[in-house]
Amino acid sequence: MFAKKFGFGLMRLPLNNPDDMADIDIKTLQNMVDSFMKQGFSYFDTAYVYTGSEEAIRETLTKRYPRDSFALASKLPIFAVSAESDQEKIFNDQLQRAGVDYFDVYLLHNVTIETYQSAQKFHTFEFLKQLKEQGKIKTLGISYHDNAELLDEVLTAHPEIEIILLQINYLDWDNDTIQSGKCYDVARKHQLPIIIMEPLKGGTLANVPKDAEKLFKQYNPDASPASWAIRYAAGLDGVVMVLSGMSTMDQMLDNTAYMQNFTPLNEEEHKIIAQAAEIISANIAIPCTACMYCVGTCPENIPIPKYFDLYNNKMQTIEMAYYPQQQYYDNYTKTHGKASDCVECGACEEHCPQHLKIIDLLKDVAKEFEVALPSELAE
Repeated sequence: MFAKKFGFGLMRLPLNNPDDMADIDIKTLQNMVDSFMKQGFSYFDTAYVYTGSEEAIRETLTKRYPRDSFALASKLPIFAVSAESDQEKIFNDQLQRAGVDYFDVYLLHNVTIETYQSAQKFHTFEFLKQLKEQGKIKTLGISYHDNAELLDEVLTAHPEIEIILLQINYLDWDNDTIQSGKCYDVARKHQLPIIIMEPLKGGTLANVPKDAEKLFKQYNPDASPASWAIRYAAGLDGVVMVLSGMSTMDQMLDNTAYMQNFTPLNEEEHKIIAQAAEIISANIAIPCTACMYCVGTCPENIPIPKYFDLYNNKMQTIEMAYYPQQQYYDNYTKTHGKASDCVECGACEEHCPQHLKIIDLLKDVAKEFEVALPSELAE
């Protein structure tokens, strides 16, 4: 299952319409899947809440390849469960959506203090153990987005957990909120194989500031910024798989090229990574990964990740008389809620894996993009 350390994360799929996550470009995805498989890579990761993803992988992979030629992972969204019986219904829906009889890896999705309490309430781990006994899942695990102390508690209480999916990248390693490094240490303590998500931090580490890119290019002109980040993650002890969400063929071909015969970073490359991390950290206003978990919970239909991306882009742009990001923001407000429409319900913050103070950050976005015109001020 882990012959190669690189897996296809099915969160950010190619789209026909970039504003519609359900409008997946099946033809492009099929070509990407075919190329991925042809090169000897075979691990795919989806989830119930990745809009259209399970159905898309059925059409492009599971209908077209022998079941033993690939490994498919999915996740149970305990945050979407309101009754114990929901768990079986969701799981059966997932099997049908993905077109399989079992999942090679099945994870309790986005374990946090809140979702862990729900899992205890709904006897979720007992349910997952039953699925494994029935052969409907081969490997049982969790994906995790909270502090290292809680992770140690969860893993100690549930030795049935066989694998863990963690957010690890060189920018988050020492982050006090995400605690990538500390959570990694806990997973190693419990001797669990580790799968890594967000090695590029939602694309942040693929599109680095020019000063950081210059460091990389001086050492190796042919290596992309993304390759540095993924090799960093894949080189950690205990890591069996690194996932990357890919939305274009070019991204996939770049990733598979340097992961075909993977080599870890050497000592000098690690020093360069550390320098690049300092540069990047100084240039990111809002460390959003565009996972989209917040969007479906917003009662005002505010496209939060898109606004944060526009805000970051504007903050990184030299001073100009007119910022193109303003036009994009104005376009979105024609069909979506404005940042200032936030009613501070807190639903978005409950679902944010990065633990961002979204309510306060939306106020910053509103100040930046919703400046009153002189005529409006006069009124």
